[in-house]
Amino acid sequence: MQLRYGFNEIDGWWHLSTGNYRDELTRRIRLMDTAVIRIFVFDQPVPHPLKDWPGFVAYIQGVLDAGAKPMLTFAKFPPPYDNDHHIKIFAARCREVVWGCVEQWGGDVVKDWYWCVWNEPNNLIIGGDLTYEMYQRIYEEVALSIHEVLRPHLNGAKAMIGGPAIDGTHRSYWMDWIVRLVSYVDNDLIGFVSWHRYGDWRPAVPSETLDLEMWGAPDPPNGEMLEDLLMAQTPSYEARARGVARLLQNRDILNVCGELNTIAHHEHYYTLGVNQNLLGGAFYASALIHLIRGGAELEMRWTAIGHGDAYGLLSIQGEPTVAALIKQIFVQHVRYGDEVCFFAHRQEKPTVDGLIAYGENGRISGVFVNTSRLKETIYIEDWDEALQACTDMIKVDNGTGERVVRAPFDGYFELDGYGVAIISTDMAGTVID
Repeated sequence: MQLRYGFNEIDGWWHLSTGNYRDELTRRIRLMDTAVIRIFVFDQPVPHPLKDWPGFVAYIQGVLDAGAKPMLTFAKFPPPYDNDHHIKIFAARCREVVWGCVEQWGGDVVKDWYWCVWNEPNNLIIGGDLTYEMYQRIYEEVALSIHEVLRPHLNGAKAMIGGPAIDGTHRSYWMDWIVRLVSYVDNDLIGFVSWHRYGDWRPAVPSETLDLEMWGAPDPPNGEMLEDLLMAQTPSYEARARGVARLLQNRDILNVCGELNTIAHHEHYYTLGVNQNLLGGAFYASALIHLIRGGAELEMRWTAIGHGDAYGLLSIQGEPTVAALIKQIFVQHVRYGDEVCFFAHRQEKPTVDGLIAYGENGRISGVFVNTSRLKETIYIEDWDEALQACTDMIKVDNGTGERVVRAPFDGYFELDGYGVAIISTDMAGTVID
């Protein structure tokens, strides 16, 4: 098990850093074993580090207090993006931020942080629709500036500088950017590559009801057909992670799924709750299983804290959605460093995903995800005899009222629609609230 867990955070930064409920938010984020939180620099919702350094320090300190390392994402400057003067000014600003962090927290701490250059450069709305050639010029200038500040503290290790945080949801040829980056740029300047994948970006309702510009794309099927379509996307996380892993072979570069969620949008009327409900939780758990199997080394869901939007797993008061509870129990039983085994494909149950995690002190945990709205009955003898040692179970589905409940385990169980069940030899310390 080499996958570490993480989040993106932008709109909820203040609540995590200085808000009235920061302690509960911090507790929840720690319960989700959050190793990295991606934060944004020079972006509208967050304190500008060159104009409000104390606010920016509070932003980063909130991440550190949650037990995570920050991934500072530098994006973006106004066009034209191929202007030498603009690029040099941008790189100098990035260098100033890194220098300020070293002064604030010390080089021994900051050297282990992550630094992402740009965000979705191939996306017109988000990242400016750059060409790869434009992006490489920016990347190299910024990466060299960052590396110059960090070099005295690295002790020969590689700086965790990376990109391109590429949009792979509705943009073709996204892997071109990754193979070019790792082929053309000095390997010492690349610590990770980052790619984004959502189940879909189109609305969960007919677009004409929202007066939307669909950019030439058709409406997706709605209702139950959309649910089926979304759940059919989760195996692509494995294929994409595995494909990127092949491009990175023997290069000492991390494979990062930098953004994932069910539908890419902030508004509830657009997503109809599928990022945060049982479907969203099952989607996320299934995607995690496929990312682990594909060889990804870091995942960062968008987002941890919802500022009244349709993305966050937690409210600004720290109240968990059912999708948050699913993440919380998943990570307590599938931990970094575990030995992980996967079930052979079962043609008669194609909508059930799962794995077995073998951990410290002899722990054996089996995780099962139902990606269907239909009820599934699981007989452990049909899956893996190692799981017969498990004595306790927790699960969440329609039958539990979207609550995580404990139950005895006697060889089989049911999952009533979308949901997750975990059986284990060591359930005593699992936090389910």
